[in-house]
This record gives sequence, structure tokens and C-alpha cells, in this order.
Amino acid sequence: MNRLAALGVTRPNFLLLTPVCIALGVAAALFSGQEIDWSLLWAVALGGLMAHASVNALNEYVDFHSGLDFTTQRTPFSGGSGTLVTHPQLASTALAIGVVSLLITLLCGLYLMAHSGWGLLPLGLLGALVILFYSGPINRSPFLVLISPGLGFGPLMVMGTEYALTGQFSLVGGLVALVPFFQVSNLLYLNQFPDIQPDQAVGRKNFAIALSARPRANLYALFGTAPFALILLAVLAGALPPLSLLGLLTLPLFLPVARDVQGFDGRIQSLLSAMGRNVALCLLTPLLLALGLGLEVWS
Repeated sequence: MNRLAALGVTRPNFLLLTPVCIALGVAAALFSGQEIDWSLLWAVALGGLMAHASVNALNEYVDFHSGLDFTTQRTPFSGGSGTLVTHPQLASTALAIGVVSLLITLLCGLYLMAHSGWGLLPLGLLGALVILFYSGPINRSPFLVLISPGLGFGPLMVMGTEYALTGQFSLVGGLVALVPFFQVSNLLYLNQFPDIQPDQAVGRKNFAIALSARPRANLYALFGTAPFALILLAVLAGALPPLSLLGLLTLPLFLPVARDVQGFDGRIQSLLSAMGRNVALCLLTPLLLALGLGLEVWS
């Protein structure tokens, strides 16, 4: 039996989001002007990747045992990897991957706290709770389901990276962390649209289920607009440097996605292109924002 196939439960194609958010945290650290301990970057990167892999693997394990993975219509962006549906004998291995990845994350966190300070402790504890409960109690609260992904990749990962490298938080780090907060929350929110009926059948509760079509689309538009409004207003207020406006370059990518979400009629195929652009939006906006901060430092 090829146990390497079990690595599919980490959803490797989606792990790219972690280095993107870490890059934004590094850019915030550079812009803060504080001394950076670059020797800690490996622990930041390893801890972040293992946290992402852990929550994915545990989610796949729970969804397999609940039967959800057998009822969802899998897309390239939602419905899980299908690894355990194809290889059910690897379920225990998937659980082990999730647990070991979480332990590595915790070890990295302890190492970083020993070098950077106890300011990481509340972020680490909150992150561990999100990983452990995302596939359980969190999935029975629409509000927590909505904000948990963005919390993990925004404030926890971006601000955690900045603090780990500098020993301090900054206003700029807090502001730019809100960009992936809104966008990653929106990413997972939109990915729930194809799974409304299967999720409801296993007792999940989220806003894709709870809201009717128009309010559901309006919530996507609200969370999607917020990062661009935040960047613009923060630059106008002088809280972010002018080159942060590079983050607005993805606005033309967001607008057709919002339009397609407004027109969603329940046919999953009609939403696939919007879901793909939504992924690109979540990767490119933080990268462009990080680039803008970096250019401000080096200009």
C-alpha cells in the first residue's frame, strides 16, 4: 500500500497560501524598521506550513468519517481532495498526519517564543484551537465558520510572522493582516456554496446554508470589498505607505467574481470560473501589498 498517497489529505495545491501570508508578515516586519532575526524564518515557515497541513488533514479525516466526502460534488476548489474516498484504508494515516503536523507546529511555536518573547503565546493558543475545532464545533457556528479561516491566515499568520522576526507588533502589520483575513474568509465562504445540501445533511451550519440567495451574495460582496476599502482608506489616512495601493490592482479580478456570485442559480458549473479567480485574488492581493511595502523600504 502506497502510504505516500495519504499526503493528498494536506491538499498540497492550496498550501501556497501559507508562504504568501508569511511574505506579507515579512514585508510588515521590514517596513516596521525593527531589527529582524532572519535565522528564525525557517521556524516561521515550517510552523505555518505544518499548521495549514494539519487543519487540512484533520478536516479530511472528519469529513471522511461523517460521510460528507461521499456526498459532495467535488470541484478543483471544494469538496476535499478525495484521497480517503479513493483510499479509505489510509484514514488512520491521515489522522496521524494531522496530529504530527500539529505537534510540529507547536514545537515551532515554543522555539519562536523562546527567542522572540511571550507575545506569540495568545496567537499560538488561538491558532491551535482553530486547528483542533475547525472541523468540529466551529462548523456548527455560522459566524465562527466565516471568520476562522481569515483569522488563521490573517492576524495569526501575518502578525505572528512579524512578531516572531522582530519581537514586536506594529500598526502596519495589524492593518495588512486584515487583507487576508477578509479574502481568505471569503475564499472558504464561496467554496461552501457547492456543498450547501451535503453540509446541511451532516449538521453543519454556515452562512451559505443560513442565508437566502441575495443576502448570501451580498455577504460575499461585503467581505470582498472590505480589503480594497481598507487599503485605500489606510493610505489616505497615512497609516499605510502610498505603494500599498499596488494591492488595489486585483480589484478588476474581484468585480466579475462578485457579479457571478450575485447571479449564482445553484448550478455548480456556473460558479467554477469565479471560484478559480477567487483563489487568484487571495494569492495576488497579499503579494502585491507585500511588494508595495518592500518597495517603500528599498526606495
